[in-house]
This record gives sequence, structure tokens and C-alpha cells, in this order.
Amino acid sequence: MYREILVPLDGSVLAEGALPHAREMAKAFGARVTLFSVVEPVSVYPQTGIAGPVLSISMNVEEEMEKARQYLEKVADDLRTEGVEVREIQVRGVVREGDAASEICDYAQESHADIIVMSTHGRSGIQRWVYGSVADRVLRAAKVPVLLIRAQSRE
Repeated sequence: MYREILVPLDGSVLAEGALPHAREMAKAFGARVTLFSVVEPVSVYPQTGIAGPVLSISMNVEEEMEKARQYLEKVADDLRTEGVEVREIQVRGVVREGDAASEICDYAQESHADIIVMSTHGRSGIQRWVYGSVADRVLRAAKVPVLLIRAQSRE
């Protein structure tokens, strides 16, 4: 049923909450897990009508993408050493630049992923309104099934 499982990760412990679920699905179905990360460039726009210095933030996108690749390799190695045979579960990492939700949905379609397994970050109320929800946007836009894992308490 599932041959390709896409697991978006942002480097947070909350996002990694999806890994045990993806690992068990991969074992059960003999599927490949693709770990996926998106580097979102930082853009700061000055507000009109405000005098004063303009805040300028620069980001070395290539450096951030390399950090993301190293992170995904570490997670992939951890999955392999958790008693999961490499022939039962093949893990690969993919890093893209852009809007996280759009890149996740685009890659899922390009790679013919059968399911996206990801964690929510547990935001609600004003935090969700201010920061948005990548998980919510993926759920609404993806053309494949999405399994959302509720974030565990931070305590």
C-alpha cells in the first residue's frame, strides 16, 4: 500500500515525533522513507511610514542547506541503527529552498510519495494565526494522504 513515505523535518524535536510512526509504517509495508527539509530564506521588509535604520538580515542559503543535509543524514543514521534493516527501510534525505508547505507538496507529487507523515507543532490560537501552520497548509494542499502526528507536550 505504501512504497514511499515522505517525512518533512525542520530540525525540531516536535517534528521528529513523526519518525517512530514513519519507521513502523516502513517496516510494515517495506517502504522507503524520504526525510525532507526546507530552508526558507529570510526576508525582512521595511514598514512604510517608519523612519530609521532598516533591519538587514543576510542568510547564507547554501550553508543552511548543508546544515540541513547533515541533520538529515544524522537522523537517517539514527533510523538505521534503531534495529531497522537497511533493506527493509531505505532512508534518503532531500533538502529544498523555498516555502515549506509548497515545497513539501511539490516534492510529494514529484517523487510519487504515497503518504506524508509529519508532526504538528501544537500551536493554537494567536500563535497559529501569527506563525501559520505548515502542517495545516500541507493537509489542505497535498494530493496524497497526510498523517498528522499531534505534538507531544513540551514539559
